Amino acid sequence: MNKRILITYATRAGSTVEVAAAIGESLAQRGLAVEVIPVKENPNLANYQAVILGSAIRMGNWLPEMVEFVKKNQAHLSQMPIAFFTCHRLNTGDDETSRKAREAYTTPVRQMVTPQAEIFFSGELNHSKLNFVDRTLAKAVEKSTNTPEGDFRDWDKIHGWAQTIFA
Repeated sequence: MNKRILITYATRAGSTVEVAAAIGESLAQRGLAVEVIPVKENPNLANYQAVILGSAIRMGNWLPEMVEFVKKNQAHLSQMPIAFFTCHRLNTGDDETSRKAREAYTTPVRQMVTPQAEIFFSGELNHSKLNFVDRTLAKAVEKSTNTPEGDFRDWDKIHGWAQTIFA
């Protein structure tokens, strides 16, 4: 029987779902049974032997629906292999300040469960995919951080990570 893996994600503008799908494709190529389900659908963890949790970042944190899912399913998640991926546009450098900021994104979740692996992927910022409030916030952040709009996802890095996770 193939190991069944759930990839569940939280997104605002669709970039994270595309990353989740790419990870799922890579895992399926390894012969694993994979389902990619939005966290808003509240997937039943009893159907899986491992879970990958992914979220976009808003206001320096994983999206609230993902944090709530982890909180609600903490006991079950603590008993199985899990991994985290985060899609973000800030703090992408290799310097200590960037590393600490990235770690802070998932600190509240890591206080509930411990992932076997965790990775941060640079994301996409496309104003046309954002609602008015998020677009306004994004433009303010862009201006203050000199972070441009665009797609900065590294698909080779994403697929490469998926080739190693739960190996």
